[in-house]
Amino acid sequence: MTAPASTGRENRLAHETSPYLLQHSRNPVDWWPWGPDALNEAKRNNRPILLSIGYAACHWCHVMAHESFEDETTAEVMNRLFVNIKVDREERPDIDQIYMSALHHLGEQGGWPLTMFLTPDGEPVWGGTYFPKTARYGRPGFVDVLREVARLFRDEPHRIEHNRDALMKALAHKARPPGQIVFGPRELDQVANAIARNFDRVNGGFGRAPKFPQCPVLELLWRAGMRRNDPGFYKLVELTLEHMCEGGIYDHLGGGFSRYAVDEKWLVPHFEKMLYDNAQLLELLALAHQRTGKELFRQRAEETAGWLAREMTRPEGGFSASLDADSEGEEGKFYLWSRAELQQVLGKEDADFFAERYDVTLAGNFEGHNILNRLKALQAGDSAFEGAPDDASVGQDSRGIAAEHRLAVLRQKLLDARGKRVRPGLDDKVLADWNGLAIAALANAGAMLREPGWLDMAERAFAFIAQAMTRGDRLGHSWRDGKLLLPGLASDHAAMVKAAIALHEATGTVVYLARALEWQSALDRHYFHSDNGGYYLTADDAEGLVVRPDSTIDEATPNPSGVAAQNLVRLAVLTGDDHWRLRADTLFDKLLPAAAEGISLHASLANALDLRLRALEVVAVGPQAERFANAALGLPFLDRIVARAPSSAELPLSHPARAISLDQGQTAALICAGETCSLPVTNITQLTAAVAAARTRGRDVSP
Repeated sequence: MTAPASTGRENRLAHETSPYLLQHSRNPVDWWPWGPDALNEAKRNNRPILLSIGYAACHWCHVMAHESFEDETTAEVMNRLFVNIKVDREERPDIDQIYMSALHHLGEQGGWPLTMFLTPDGEPVWGGTYFPKTARYGRPGFVDVLREVARLFRDEPHRIEHNRDALMKALAHKARPPGQIVFGPRELDQVANAIARNFDRVNGGFGRAPKFPQCPVLELLWRAGMRRNDPGFYKLVELTLEHMCEGGIYDHLGGGFSRYAVDEKWLVPHFEKMLYDNAQLLELLALAHQRTGKELFRQRAEETAGWLAREMTRPEGGFSASLDADSEGEEGKFYLWSRAELQQVLGKEDADFFAERYDVTLAGNFEGHNILNRLKALQAGDSAFEGAPDDASVGQDSRGIAAEHRLAVLRQKLLDARGKRVRPGLDDKVLADWNGLAIAALANAGAMLREPGWLDMAERAFAFIAQAMTRGDRLGHSWRDGKLLLPGLASDHAAMVKAAIALHEATGTVVYLARALEWQSALDRHYFHSDNGGYYLTADDAEGLVVRPDSTIDEATPNPSGVAAQNLVRLAVLTGDDHWRLRADTLFDKLLPAAAEGISLHASLANALDLRLRALEVVAVGPQAERFANAALGLPFLDRIVARAPSSAELPLSHPARAISLDQGQTAALICAGETCSLPVTNITQLTAAVAAARTRGRDVSP
């Protein structure tokens, strides 16, 4: 349990028995416990009441306490303008029920902490849940809220119940001060809408040729779908994935995606295959399959993971960097087919059958040769954007299923034959940052889709990097033939922290969290850019360069600052240490104003902000914690954070969930979303409903 911040004096809560109230007994706020004395004080001085309700295990109750109730300046405003009453909802559920119901009637979403403003007679006027100490992300600061509510009570006391609109308008102005760049949910939606307007709604992707996957931007759209509960954003991503999965950019025999397409239809690839592209696409495919149930997305995810295992995994466990585009001096030669070659391998009947479905003609579809693809089915109208049902997939009836089985056999024959060709060159160096992305993808997708083999691959690669590419708490960048290039880059540390967190969430293994904390501390110590709040690419003790690169823009891989921002949000939840959330907020405060003009170039940073504002936290404690955690791992991994412990004593000392009260043998899960928390859930069958309710509460309701 978090100890109260000491002010050198006690307030009235020091005489209470509730552990939650005692946590606030040394706040500089002049708290009253609920009772006639507090209500009489409000009437005697004709002051409004600020009612704050929470409970000991509530994460965001603690955050608001640290930010505001332990702050002398905020407390002075509270004490001067209000009679402040603190309630433990576990001790007084009757009071909580009255004012939570009132909040719902006022059109606000509920949850804890509950912050209500009352007349001196105890009548509810307005309220909310968590308020940040200062205006942030398009939300008014707590002191601004206090002053505006008090002003209405003072200046228009007889019309207070009718002034909600005026109050909300004033607070909206406070939340977005003139001359300041504000970035919050509204701006995230504006960016997503702008990107959607520039979308190719025929072939998917952005603009004209050439077309790159741009996975952070696709993730931004997917997050908009989650945030706004708008399937239109999902459909844009699914359209792109469908065309990539059926286009020539995908290797239909061996699995895996090429770097980009030189045409707008995703037919003609630049044939090199990069580890980082396939890592990011694997995550998107897993999300798309989970939402739609489409077999196409799962099949491509499985085939891509199979390609990683078969062609990219080094004997030591790490993943190679890339496959060259060229073989025998020609780009793509390894992957191209003629009609005659098909017939030679498959025989005429099977060759004709295969050629019809994979667009193989005598004239060829690329410079006299053929790139295997299945775009014709999509061109006939079977696409996500054009309204295909969510369970649509290749071969829905028995004939289609039989055809797919036959094609699978023929693909294997062609893959075996292709294996006898001169292979493209393999860049077999192990890069920590690209491996980090691949490990995280396998862990996230593997946990959500229940693929333990993917987790095994991820853990093996992680073990290699933790052993062979780590010196103390520092990572190297590149390893080959026993030689390690030191020191590593910010991208190495950010990506491997992401990998460690993903494995910790997927498995519950504490060692991964410890590694994440070590590498994050090294990142902050050696790469922190105090001017912009992000990170230099090179370390402070690296070989001297003319300048230290400090770009914040995403390139083929997400920017280290964007990756790190997500990591910091997750570390705050997993450790219960608010230091990490404050570090993330500092990063956002400094980087977002500079990035606002070109936010689509900073998609990874925008995605991190979405996580910061909407993170779904599931913390399970008790003997069945692993069962609860496994159920939560089936949720989309973009915004869920899962922690568990067999007992509360095994959580970090600062973790609020240590205060969860359990009966003998009982397990409970604390669920928080969008800076509000639910009551602990003790029945695993109620977990899904509780998560859905938390997501509804967590949707932005800023003025």
